[in-house]
Amino acid sequence: MAAPGEVKSLMRAFLRGGAQFPNYNIREYILRRVKDGFREGAGESGPSSAALWAHAKEEYSVMKRQSVVYGMYARKIKNILEVEGTGNHSKPAVRS
Repeated sequence: MAAPGEVKSLMRAFLRGGAQFPNYNIREYILRRVKDGFREGAGESGPSSAALWAHAKEEYSVMKRQSVVYGMYARKIKNILEVEGTGNHSKPAVRS
């Protein structure tokens, strides 16, 4: 079983690693899944928590490898959600 400090450290590492993905959709999906997964596992104790801990560490190593692969084959053009100052998205509409 992992100490609470280790769990927080792993969650922060997941969030930092998820932020490294070049694709906006994948990045947001990973951040959402990390938060949901750690919330679900928060109440676990005993042998199931040890299994969750081992699974989380394995998934973290997979995520690190995938971020490298996605970085190598990233698109040169950003997603419209990542480009600032384009279209009507840059300023809120003002109605009179």
